[in-house]
Amino acid sequence: MGIKLISILPTKGQAKVLKFYFTFLMALTGACSNQTVHKAPLNDNTTTIKSTTDTTFRLNFPSGIRSILEDSQGNFWFGSHQEGLCLFDGKKMTYFTTKNGLSDNQIRSIFEDSNGKIWFEGGNGISSYDGKKITTHTEKDYSATDKWQTAKNDLWFKGDEISHYNQQEQHPGVYRYDGNLLSYLILPISSKENYDFSYSISTPFCKGKNGMVWFGTYNAVFGYNGTAFTIIDNKSLGLNETTGYLHVRSIFEDSKGKLWIGNNGIGVLQYDGDTTINFSAVQGLISANSQHSGGYRSPPKSLEHVFAIGEDTKGNIWFGDRDTGAWKYDGKSMQNYTLKDGLTATHIWQIYNTKAEKLWFALADGSIFQFNGTSFDRVF
Repeated sequence: MGIKLISILPTKGQAKVLKFYFTFLMALTGACSNQTVHKAPLNDNTTTIKSTTDTTFRLNFPSGIRSILEDSQGNFWFGSHQEGLCLFDGKKMTYFTTKNGLSDNQIRSIFEDSNGKIWFEGGNGISSYDGKKITTHTEKDYSATDKWQTAKNDLWFKGDEISHYNQQEQHPGVYRYDGNLLSYLILPISSKENYDFSYSISTPFCKGKNGMVWFGTYNAVFGYNGTAFTIIDNKSLGLNETTGYLHVRSIFEDSKGKLWIGNNGIGVLQYDGDTTINFSAVQGLISANSQHSGGYRSPPKSLEHVFAIGEDTKGNIWFGDRDTGAWKYDGKSMQNYTLKDGLTATHIWQIYNTKAEKLWFALADGSIFQFNGTSFDRVF
């Protein structure tokens, strides 16, 4: 399927705190290596939890919050950028770090499997919590790295390194957890330009319509539907040094099946299954002097460094920028929310939909906010 970048970057001339009512007290009730398959169960490096607790409702994560999960028991899990993990059960906050068995203190993604086990994707490695203990998983299957398949309840994780790949992985790829094994699968990459970094997983996986699962790497997005891949990369988009290259930091498929791709430098791209446009450019939100890269701070009223994307119950699409705060797109126009609207930081790491259908915004200063219709109230 051909992918064509319709809109390129513009030229120079373009240009309350919420009291968190814990009525939740009724119970807060979402390269290939040819080794043989490891037969040992995934229970190595187990650590019994002995953690500190905090009865205040402010997260002690000054480096920021990278990930959120509301589990099937109504608990909330928060993953930090550098300080580990927090569990909030509605009454207290309990913190965990590598001392409690986590593979890493950077928690990029949190998922729950069909058996209620909670999984943590670290900057390095993968851990899980079974209700009693945290386990860091080192037993993995590298015997069929090209045997791609997918099922409804699969979980997907980045490689074990912060970027690049390790000696067992040998090539850029992802881990698939099928409820039994963690199996490594290599991504279908032909180019070896900047091979070590460009194809490292940079976003949580995203499930879409028709069984599609999407993976964001720094320089490409891969979609797999169970039989074939869709690849969106610099070559297919015709990107170059002048337009700026992909630097993917968020992906999201909305309720209409459109894929949104947030980049650190060239803004938001939108893919409708056939054509890709630079949405930020179409909206006039690429700054006149943009450097089209992540190494500069963009000015107000621009949408160039997009680390989070979400959708509310009304179908509005929300974007979390690194430099300019939150943006709402109602299908016709864009509206920007910053410090003057209640936020305490402009860098938004994640946008998360709770089971109560509240959209939470996780910030780089360790706070979480919720939109009240006109401005933002602090939740944590």
